[in-house]
Amino acid sequence: MIAGLEAGGVQRRQCEDRLYQKYAYLIADGARKHRLGEDDCASAYSDTVLTVIENILAGRFEGRSELKTYIYQIFTNKCIDLIRKKSTQRDRVHDAISLDDSLLQLPDSARSVVQQLIAQSDVERLRKLIGTLGEKCREMILAWGEGYSDEEIARQLNYNTAAVAKTSRLRCLERLRDLYQ
Repeated sequence: MIAGLEAGGVQRRQCEDRLYQKYAYLIADGARKHRLGEDDCASAYSDTVLTVIENILAGRFEGRSELKTYIYQIFTNKCIDLIRKKSTQRDRVHDAISLDDSLLQLPDSARSVVQQLIAQSDVERLRKLIGTLGEKCREMILAWGEGYSDEEIARQLNYNTAAVAKTSRLRCLERLRDLYQ
């Protein structure tokens, strides 16, 4: 592969295509592992392939590791750069006036209406997301939210022990947390 890239011409173009296709699975892997969108991961992967080709042609790839390892490391670094970029942009959003400060500027009657609308919107969104988890998770989270203990949930949903119910509940809550973000 490296010799083909260095050869140039048509052979180089074919090797570039093969290199891109051979490790394209990293896009889905990166989306799952780094919790980035597929478009972001595809962009990071394209940048990775271009960087690898450039490094090979410039003689910066010394061959101390396998090509796959080299590509994986560069791709991981590019994904981390994206995460850092997104998190710093998010921090700028928090410099704006908070919603609570804006609400204080409204008259009391309007303030309570806006607060009720926000709360209602949050509850509706949460219900929709709970509905996407599946029947077992939905029942478990709703029962837990109503104050049922893990023992009661285990009996109600036919789990072997309260510990199994608790572990299942925590997994469901983690999935819900991921969906909510």
